[in-house]
Amino acid sequence: MSEARPGAGTSAPTVLRMILGKRLQEMRQAAGVTLDGAAKALRVQPLTIRRLEKAEVALKPLYVEKLLQTYGAERRETDEFIALAERANLPGWWHPYRDVLPSWFSAYVSLETGAKTLRTYEPHYVTGLLQTRCYAYNLLRAGFPRDSEEDLERRVDLRLRRQNLLERADAPTLWVVMEEAVLHRTVGPPEVMRGQVERLLEAMELPHVSVDVVPFAAGAHLGVCAPFTYFRFEERELPDIVYTEILSGSMYLDQRSDVVAHLEAHNRMSLLTSSADSRALLNRMRKEYS
Repeated sequence: MSEARPGAGTSAPTVLRMILGKRLQEMRQAAGVTLDGAAKALRVQPLTIRRLEKAEVALKPLYVEKLLQTYGAERRETDEFIALAERANLPGWWHPYRDVLPSWFSAYVSLETGAKTLRTYEPHYVTGLLQTRCYAYNLLRAGFPRDSEEDLERRVDLRLRRQNLLERADAPTLWVVMEEAVLHRTVGPPEVMRGQVERLLEAMELPHVSVDVVPFAAGAHLGVCAPFTYFRFEERELPDIVYTEILSGSMYLDQRSDVVAHLEAHNRMSLLTSSADSRALLNRMRKEYS
């Protein structure tokens, strides 16, 4: 999973499918079977095996069973793996929203749902996980001006439903670094912005949420770039992943050098402010929108 652009792929992998794909790769390598060897066992092209291992396609039980036999797995292990594969192929909770969810972003929602740690940098808007309904509505209305009211409301509902992960018993850690410019870019009337600022202040009180606002006074810095989100998972099989956006699409980066560069940038930007200063800035902005 190194890059994805709008229209690339039709099915977003669930985190479980990614884990199982990685396990298939490890089992093949441990058995000393090449991609060509695995492909011959299934009578398919090597590309099919690679796509299975990269979680780019569903894990067909018959394919999984044949591959595990080829790799010398025991029957019990094979049965357990197939049961997990069937679970992994089930649609994610976001599947009913697929008509208003771009295929390239559904992978993001899957990663977000399964992550243990999320770090995000936002230079333009409040991150989706902390948006209020009114803020999200106005922002999405601007982004999708041709949407019907029904489709727009479905986009808003999807965004708000994503926020449920912050209320789970096993909620992930969310660390947001955002630019002060976000607070000055009005998305709707003053009461909408005031409500959004209040939401950020409330979020800062949660033990698993941190919000750092980089002030204008920080000047030029390393993070003056595109927004990005860093994902870390509890499962050892999954590497850290960074999602970032460009004008013509989006990218999912899992190369160690790319991930480290974004992680270091997030760390450095967070040092440009403090929780106390961020809270004070938010309180000032709340007064400005009163």
